[in-house]
Amino acid sequence: MKKVSVCIFGSGSWATAIAKILCESEHVSHIKWWLRKPEYVEAFRRFSHNPNYLSSVHFDQNKVWVFDQPERALEKADMLVLAQPSAFVGDTLSTLPNGLPKDIQVISAVKGMVPSTKEILTDYLTHSMGVSDRNLVCVSGPCHAEEVARERLSYLTVASPNRALSLDVAALFSCRYIQTIISGDMKGVEYAAVLKNIYAIAAGIANGLGYGDNFIAVLISYALREMQAFMSKMGLKPDLATHSAYLGDLLVTAYSQFSRNRTFGNMLGRGYTVSSAQMEMKMIAEGYYSTKQVFLLNGETAEAYMPIMDAVYRIIYESQPPALAFDKLSRKIS
Repeated sequence: MKKVSVCIFGSGSWATAIAKILCESEHVSHIKWWLRKPEYVEAFRRFSHNPNYLSSVHFDQNKVWVFDQPERALEKADMLVLAQPSAFVGDTLSTLPNGLPKDIQVISAVKGMVPSTKEILTDYLTHSMGVSDRNLVCVSGPCHAEEVARERLSYLTVASPNRALSLDVAALFSCRYIQTIISGDMKGVEYAAVLKNIYAIAAGIANGLGYGDNFIAVLISYALREMQAFMSKMGLKPDLATHSAYLGDLLVTAYSQFSRNRTFGNMLGRGYTVSSAQMEMKMIAEGYYSTKQVFLLNGETAEAYMPIMDAVYRIIYESQPPALAFDKLSRKIS
């Protein structure tokens, strides 16, 4: 494939990890990276690293150019990687003076839903931004940014209805410590990425409350069944136990020390309020937003039986004591 110019929207650890991976690619001519605050851009230009996330990762500024305005980063880019928290993507894209370029290929690395529409990112991009399915790709895990920074062997799933585009994107993201897996189930991979964050919060809450490995193993086993039930109601029928983008991503997010969603849940289980947990983490746990969006979507559309998701929703949004919610939950799962 020809060399391409890649634009990245996002300032966090996942965007930083993606920039690091793409710097390894012989197929990338240069990276144009939008960092949301001018002081981040200034710090990067002085020290060649993201000042707030994965600061041990240094970049070659001949290949990575940073901007504080998204429209400038997007100019003449062949591909756009969206790696922002889902709550902010719609606002960012809606402020672009000329919208998205007509034929740009968009890679969604977002693991959440757009709050205003309760849509996964590729649906939002199709319905609200006019991007063709043929130009859309979803990149998912199981993969933590912290392990990418340490160059530990990791796996990415590249999903799109356009197999040729999937192969091109897989080539961009493949390097000595990243292996890629191709999937045609873009929507299933996206929904799995949304749902697993909710169940990672549940696993964290259980841990914070003092439940042991035995209970958490049953909890995650039931979570997989909930995921299957919800996606089936949404017209998707992936075999969740056979692909690492589903079960593998669920497991790593529910159990890893690097999982911000598990960390968030653990703090709730230990007695933190939602707001205090968010303030202390200083990072966004996507599952906080996803829980509300999935709860509403399930009530309006899917109507799947999801007692774990319901329990997490009541704890986060209705202030139900975690101990009470999980005592009730323990009687429903088996």
